[in-house]
Amino acid sequence: MDTFNFPGTSRIREALNNHAPKRYPSTPDQQAAVAMVLCRQPHLRLLFIERARDPADPWSGHIAFPGGRRDPEDTDERAAATRETREEVGIDLTLGEYLGRVDDMAGRSAGPTVKLVISCFVFLLESPLPVTLSYEVEDTLWVPLVRLADPDAHILYPHPPDPSLEYPAIRIGEQSQHLVWGLTHRFLTRFFRIIGHPLPIESKISP
Repeated sequence: MDTFNFPGTSRIREALNNHAPKRYPSTPDQQAAVAMVLCRQPHLRLLFIERARDPADPWSGHIAFPGGRRDPEDTDERAAATRETREEVGIDLTLGEYLGRVDDMAGRSAGPTVKLVISCFVFLLESPLPVTLSYEVEDTLWVPLVRLADPDAHILYPHPPDPSLEYPAIRIGEQSQHLVWGLTHRFLTRFFRIIGHPLPIESKISP
């Protein structure tokens, strides 16, 4: 068990093994996948990427998990998450342990009409592996799981295009842009529910 009575890797492994993830029907061209990468040493942490800033990218600068659209050569969504992680940050997830998957999310691509199904797969590394950033990634952040569960890190984020709309978010870094929100926050919410440790924000706002 990790510090602060937080679920350790054995409990997380068991919880994911017993979880039957919700799946959405989709074709390969409608599929995308992300990798939730845990690292055991020196304490349990989770990998996030800060996307590179690009005016043409609707998710420019966002905090996310490594991942992307499924390519024709990918055998399945998990293979897509593994390939995208290798391409974006240079980490080979086959060197770690596959723990399981979180419920799928329904979303959209950057276009107005193409619907996507985004799958999230959880991996465990024993210790950090060297990172090589692609042009799509500005930086990486390894964030302790206990930080993500800290009530003081949870806020309601007024999204700039319409400040009247507030979204649940988690502050994970010193800079103001280091906020986890949107789809990544939704995957985190599902993950923490699965491991029996609901996020504090759930007591403030409906998921």
